[in-house]
Amino acid sequence: MGFTAAHNPLAWIAEHPWAFPALEVMHIVGIALLVGNLVAFELRVWGAASALPIEPLARLSLGLALGGFALVAASGLLMFGSQPGDLIANRAFVIKMGLVLVAGLNAGAFHARGGLRRLDRRARAQTILSLGLWLAVMICGRWIAYV
Repeated sequence: MGFTAAHNPLAWIAEHPWAFPALEVMHIVGIALLVGNLVAFELRVWGAASALPIEPLARLSLGLALGGFALVAASGLLMFGSQPGDLIANRAFVIKMGLVLVAGLNAGAFHARGGLRRLDRRARAQTILSLGLWLAVMICGRWIAYV
């Protein structure tokens, strides 16, 4: 037997006049915190604002980016929970989730190799990849409504 709206305790979110739009706003605020802080950090990796020490900037930027990701994840999980069948069947959503996974793996690889201490060509390549992945995540997120 499949998962139906009758068995979904979060289905009310999709039907409520304010709940889903409020979650979308939270999602957008989280994206702004995540991507905005990543851009500031990545610009520093590329040499912008070189007077700023990388480690304190990273603590601030990446801490705020993680907070943004937490907000994105929490709001996204609630939105997903309100209509899981529709979203799993949506190609843009599936691609988006794959891209989020790759972005996370890229960030993990950056930090695992000591990217903060090695602002080399590879670190710069990983930051370009990061920004490209998050841009693609946002594009897929918008396409969910149209696919």
